[in-house]
Formats: sequence, structure tokens, C-alpha cells
Amino acid sequence: MEVEQYLTARRAERPLHMTLLDPGKMSPGRLGELAHEAAASGTDGIMVGGSTDLDRQNVDEAVAAIQAQVELPVILFPTLAAAISGRADAIFFMSLLNSASRQFLVGEQIESAQRIRRVGLEVLPMAYLVVSPGMAAGRVGRAVPLPRDDTAPTVSHALAGQYFGMRYIYLEAGSGADSPVLPEMVQAVRQAIDVTLIVGGGIRDATAAAAAVAHGADIVVTGTLVEQAAAVSDELRPVIAAVQQGVYEPPSRSD
Repeated sequence: MEVEQYLTARRAERPLHMTLLDPGKMSPGRLGELAHEAAASGTDGIMVGGSTDLDRQNVDEAVAAIQAQVELPVILFPTLAAAISGRADAIFFMSLLNSASRQFLVGEQIESAQRIRRVGLEVLPMAYLVVSPGMAAGRVGRAVPLPRDDTAPTVSHALAGQYFGMRYIYLEAGSGADSPVLPEMVQAVRQAIDVTLIVGGGIRDATAAAAAVAHGADIVVTGTLVEQAAAVSDELRPVIAAVQQGVYEPPSRSD
């Protein structure tokens, strides 16, 4: 089964959780171990990427190590064309629509296109939108971060991505962000678009994960949580359960 068919079929049953692993931060062996723990905890797929310290060799090694441990789809989440591995199952072919740089709008994509075709990677077209604070994703991609407290610009960017033909919209607060994209923004985008909505960055507990799903996220991504967890399964299982079950209790408000 192709990766997009897999994602679509699973999403027809429930929301999905994806684990993001960064080959620039740890060894292939450790990435394989984390992928194994994430799979045992119920994640639906592994994304590989996220760092600037990547090249084809370390991404190849990371993908191979992960695939040796799990049978889940391994999807590239690339920053640079030079780090694209032909070993993966698919690639999020993404344009950072709020970048001020042509490089991240279309440059890296043009540079990588013929290699992607040559190695036969399945392409998943994505509009990547960095929301304040943006963190390293914003800095590296030279993004003009979308405001947290004004949904209109983000909705416009998301719609533009859909109208370009992109089948995935990714709202990114940035790896290590203190807080995730606000539920109100997730909801506003969900109400405007018809394609798959992915939310990541700053999601560190079950409440935040469930809030994203309750307000319209189809897929929730966690990365820093896995990297920093003392016991991956103990910390990841509640988050994945919250995503897949869609259980959310809004925080009580004082009068």
C-alpha cells in the first residue's frame, strides 16, 4: 500500500500521530531504538528530518536503522535537497509559504525534483506554515512567522496551499516551542480547507495533543517529546492515546 493510501485509510478510522526523529541530533542506532519505542506506543508513522546538520549519508543511515526496527511508513521531512534519501518510503514535498527566501519557497524543491523522480520516492505535496514563535524552523527557513493571535493570515496561507494543489497543510509552532499552535487557529484553518491538516511544535502532553485533534487536526506530530523523554513509552503513550481517541476536556475558566 502506498503511504498516502495508508494515511487516508487510517484517517478514515481516527486521527493520526506521527513521530519526528532528527538524524542531526543522535546516532542511527539511537534513532532506531526511539522508532521502535514509538511504534510500540502506537504511533502511526515516522518522519525523518528537522535539522540543518544533515546530509545524504546520515539520513540514509538513519532511515535504514529505523526501517530495521519498525514496519511503519518512514517519511522524509526535508530541509535541504542535499539531504534527501532514496531509502525512505515517501517525502513531504513541502514549500514554506511564509518564507522570505526563494530557496525555501521553490529553490530546494527544484534542486531535488529530478533526484526524487530518479529514486522513486512517493511525493506528498505540503504547504508548510511556520507560526510564531517558529523557533529554528523559522530561522533556518527565513520565515516571517504567522501571528499566533490572528487567524486570518494563516487561513489565507493555508487556502493558497490548497489552491496550489497541496494535499497537506502543516501548522508548525517550531521544535521546542513553549506552547503549540493555538486551538482557535487550528479550528479556523480546519473550517477553511478540505485537505489534510497536520499540527506540530510545542505539543508535549496529552491535553495539547487532544486539543489539536478536537479543533480539527488530522495528524499530530511530536518530536522534542521523544528526544527528551526519560522513558519514551511512559510519556508518549498518553499523547498518542489522546490523539487517537480524540478525548479533550477544555481547561476550566474562572468567572
